[in-house]
Amino acid sequence: MTKKPKPCEWVTLKNALETFVMAEGGTESSGHILAMHWHVASRLVVEGGFHPDHIRPRPPFVIKKRKGANVLEFSPTAGGVGEATVLGGLKTKNIDVVVTLPRVGPCLAVSMKGSLNAFRNLTNRLEEAIGDCTNIHLSYPVLVYGFLHVFCANREGAIPQHLSSRLDADPKTGQTKAADIAVRASGDVSEFITAYHEAMARLTGRKDLRDEVSRYEAIALVLADPAHESLGRTLSTYPASDSPLRISAFFDSLYKAYDLRYVYAARALQSHTRRLFWDPESPAIWDPRTEDLSPRISSGDGSSDDITEPENIE
Repeated sequence: MTKKPKPCEWVTLKNALETFVMAEGGTESSGHILAMHWHVASRLVVEGGFHPDHIRPRPPFVIKKRKGANVLEFSPTAGGVGEATVLGGLKTKNIDVVVTLPRVGPCLAVSMKGSLNAFRNLTNRLEEAIGDCTNIHLSYPVLVYGFLHVFCANREGAIPQHLSSRLDADPKTGQTKAADIAVRASGDVSEFITAYHEAMARLTGRKDLRDEVSRYEAIALVLADPAHESLGRTLSTYPASDSPLRISAFFDSLYKAYDLRYVYAARALQSHTRRLFWDPESPAIWDPRTEDLSPRISSGDGSSDDITEPENIE
C-alpha cells in the first residue's frame, strides 16, 4: 500500500537539517531531505513575500486582508504536497520547490540535493546539476533558478553512536571511511567537498537571461553538523566568509534576481508580479520559527510606497 505523502510543514532550518542528518526513515526515498523542501517553501512566503497559493509544495499559511494590509497566518491544514513538474528544453523536470504565477508561469525554483556520505562521488552530482540547469533555462531563460546542496559534516574518527545505523565503519580502522569524511580531525574540509565547491562557484551568479544557461542564479552549500550537542547547526567555518556559496546570501540573491526580471524589467506587470509585504501584526511574523529569518514586513499599508528599487545585483 502506497504511503500517503505528508503535507508541507513549517520547520526551521535547524530542524530540517536535524531530520536530514538523522535520516531515520532511511535514504532510499527523499524523506530525509523533504523537511528542507518545506523549510524553503515556507521561507519563500515569510521572508520572500510570495503568495502560498503560488508555491509548490504549498506552504501552511493563509493570507487575510485587514484594512488593505496582508495579514499572514500559520495554518497547519493549509499545507500541500508534491513537487512541480516544469517543462524543460530537453525533458520535463520535477523540481523540489517552484513559484508559479498565473499568466506568467514558473518564475522561481529551488532544486535541492543531499549527501550523507560517499563524497568522492560528487563529480556525478556536478554533472547532474549542470544538466538540470541547462535543461530548465532552455525553456525558461528568465526563470530564477537556485541550487541548494546539503552535506552531513561527518568527522574523521569514531562514528557517533546515533549515526552508526547508516554509516559503515572502515573494516581496517573501525572509524569513518575516508570517502565518507567531510571534516578532518584538523578541522579542514575534505578535498572531495572543496573540489566540488570550486566547481560550483563557477556555476553561480547568473544575472541576465542572456547569460549562460548552465549557470544558476544562486547556489548554496550547507554542511550540517551531526555532533549530538550541535545537531543540525550549520558549519559556520565552511564555506568561507568570502565564498559565493554561503546560505546567508542565497535567498537574498534569488529575491533580487526575481525583482529585477519580473518586477522592474516588466513594469506593466508589476501589480501582478510584485512580492507581498506582511502586516507587522501578522501572527505568523511573531512565531518563534521566524527567529533566524527576516520577515518581509510592511512599513505602512503594503502599497507601492513600501517598494524600493533594488540595487543592481552585479
